Amino acid sequence: MRFLFIIPTVFVLVTVVFFLTRMTGDPISIALSGKLPPAEIAQRVHQAGYDRPIIVQFIEYLGNLMHGDLGNSTSMSMPVTAILKKYGAATFELAFLAVILAMVIGIPLGKFSAHYRDKLPDVMIRLFAIASYATPVFFLGLLLKLIFSVWLPILPTNGRVSTFYESDLQAVAFPTGFNLIDSIQTGNMTIIVDVLSHAILPALALGLLTAATFIRLIRTNLISTLSTDYVFAARSRGISDKRIINKHAWKPALMPIITVMGMNIAMMLAGAILTETTFEWKGLGYQLSQLIKARDFNAVQGIVILIAIIVSVTNFIVDILAAD
Repeated sequence: MRFLFIIPTVFVLVTVVFFLTRMTGDPISIALSGKLPPAEIAQRVHQAGYDRPIIVQFIEYLGNLMHGDLGNSTSMSMPVTAILKKYGAATFELAFLAVILAMVIGIPLGKFSAHYRDKLPDVMIRLFAIASYATPVFFLGLLLKLIFSVWLPILPTNGRVSTFYESDLQAVAFPTGFNLIDSIQTGNMTIIVDVLSHAILPALALGLLTAATFIRLIRTNLISTLSTDYVFAARSRGISDKRIINKHAWKPALMPIITVMGMNIAMMLAGAILTETTFEWKGLGYQLSQLIKARDFNAVQGIVILIAIIVSVTNFIVDILAAD
């Protein structure tokens, strides 16, 4: 039953985005004003259908959407579905790596902070979490580039792979668009290392925000769980605090973490726009910023719809896991 809520959620978002973009005027007139004769501009506007009543445009758009047709991009001259396929893998790869880094950083530090509650390690970890959470993603990205690409030139500043390896990734037997998977298919360790080195800084910039959330949530939930009667009983039997955290307190504290992970998907996808722009990571976030500048209505709507579906489905799965 809860799955059905995804449909009205996506519909409302599609409706809002559609009418907001149309309120700014048609992109053809704005982009070509002064470059072409008014008659030719009017002809192109008519061919694109932007001169028809907005409700007619909306109904037609919904009809095409029901058939999986997201229209064509006016700025990139290709179907919107092709844009999603071409650049979607890059964004999902970045989000996946960011989540992995967030878990690797956030979970151990959260447990360590709870173990040393109100002591120096706990204070230092909490300050780190607050700083990571409060720092804007784009500023953190620039700071990481300054440290690891300028002061310590050990990591590349932008892109997903060095240009001289792009042809190798495209030549694999089953290209997926996920550079890490495609680099493994090449069997060339140099290419794999190059792909990973390009991914470290953007994944870290995006993942630290989620890591900070994990640290604070894990610490709070573990401290709460450690105050329960069955934990006191375990201590009275001589069980060490480390074993209590790993064997007894960890599982009850895990469920809220799963819920927050689902909620952070939306935040991470939003952060991907700034992260991809900062590191010129050619994914949906980077393309969305360019498409908004170009007032490419269809392409912007297509990306927003995809993000809405991902967030809605993720929250649905989290609700199911939390209910169980």
